[in-house]
Amino acid sequence: MGQDVLVWFKRDLRVNDNPVLAQAAARGGRVLPLFIADPEAWAQPDAAARHWAFVAETLTELRGHLAGLGAPLVVRTGPTRAVLDRLCQITGIRHIMSLEETGNGWSYARDRAIAAWARDAGILWQEVPQPGVVRRLHSRDGWAGRRERAVRAALIPAPTALHGFALDPGKIPDARDLGLPADPCPGRQTGGRGAGLALLDSFLDLRGRDYRRAMSSPLSGADACSRLSPHLAWGTLSPREAAQAATRRKLQAPPARDGWAGALKSFEARLAWRDHFMQKLEDAPSLETRCLHSAYEGLRPREPDGARRIAWEQGETGIPFVDACMRSLIATGWLNFRMRAMLVSVASYHLWLDWRATGPHLARLFTDYEPGIHWPQMQMQSGTTGMNTLRIYNPVKQGQDQDPTGAFTRRWCPELRDLPDAYLQSPWLWAGAAGVLDKTYPAPIIDIATAARTARDAVWAVRRGAQFHGEAAALVDKHASRKDRGAGRHFVNDRSPKRRPTPMAQDQLSFDL
Repeated sequence: MGQDVLVWFKRDLRVNDNPVLAQAAARGGRVLPLFIADPEAWAQPDAAARHWAFVAETLTELRGHLAGLGAPLVVRTGPTRAVLDRLCQITGIRHIMSLEETGNGWSYARDRAIAAWARDAGILWQEVPQPGVVRRLHSRDGWAGRRERAVRAALIPAPTALHGFALDPGKIPDARDLGLPADPCPGRQTGGRGAGLALLDSFLDLRGRDYRRAMSSPLSGADACSRLSPHLAWGTLSPREAAQAATRRKLQAPPARDGWAGALKSFEARLAWRDHFMQKLEDAPSLETRCLHSAYEGLRPREPDGARRIAWEQGETGIPFVDACMRSLIATGWLNFRMRAMLVSVASYHLWLDWRATGPHLARLFTDYEPGIHWPQMQMQSGTTGMNTLRIYNPVKQGQDQDPTGAFTRRWCPELRDLPDAYLQSPWLWAGAAGVLDKTYPAPIIDIATAARTARDAVWAVRRGAQFHGEAAALVDKHASRKDRGAGRHFVNDRSPKRRPTPMAQDQLSFDL
């Protein structure tokens, strides 16, 4: 007789290439697939109804896939430990399996509590490693090779059949059941594996040809980027599936002059960078709450200027391209990487807001919010890592470069639709500004050049401190990529452990997905 197993789905909402489900099925007993909608998780400051809407659509599709295998997905709403305890009692299951999760601080604390409960209850909780991220990693030396082998390993097929339990599958709750406030997002991406596969196919067949050139603009990037990021964040697709699909497409790629060779190389590199940043949060969970380099603690007020923060959150800063990007994000749940970085840069440098005050807001807006990417990026773009080159975006120049016709800015800031092109990104310089600023559109809440200069001086003053470089060197040793000088690797060399890690200016590469 086989062993009964409870499969706890977290951020691996698929039956294909799911090592947990495959291993549970191989044990020969009954399988109880479970998703827990814990209201406490959804009450965290980084959670929003747009996230849950994507997850709920995904769970509906996943339930159908599992039902076709013989074990429909069981969904329960309630505290995680109470749900697990109750189901283990009524089924007699003594073995729980789940995929390792690199989540936020709440999920980390939850998992520690569940581990203690399982030990006390005599239940085996087995966490299966996720490809690309190594738990309890002692050194980044060798990490790239491990990641490469995991990504190139054979995909795991879905089980052919499952023997389930006769349990009520339960209701998939809506946002109100979880206490989530209304969150209109008319342009939100649709959840579910089918939607993810369709995006992957259309990207590799057609949309991705101009990926490398088009990703920097919010207009062209909306179509040229793969848009797979929410599907990777919630696991409707595995990163390994995406990487191997890109490799297969490379074999069919036309000559480099047609764009595909460079596009696919960039896409693969950004999948690798995704794992690189996930590993950072896995290695240092405090990235969510503390500056990576301690010298930056206290640099900005922990209680931010309320008026500036609200203006930034609502897209009312008076800086047209910044406001257009924020308003677009509010309505769609997506923005290309360069513009995400610009929003953080303006908030952190020009408005001098602490990243811990602005990070939750952006997390709630990004349908593809992934803690392992979000918090390292918030710090990197805010200049608090101590090892990245400062990047203070000029939002006027970004608007001129990335929206040269003004189509994006005028769409999201219709108050400015009649401004001459030459003044669209800097309306305060226009002779007719008196009829617009602080009437139909706000005047800028800061002087851009002065604010940037003041911020740059303050951040560099920290770097000149006597104790700065010793801690920075230790951070580079722990977190920096190991640059590859050989051919064929994306960004890391694990063959020469004695080679010094490189300070991560190259981390500024985007991983638009």
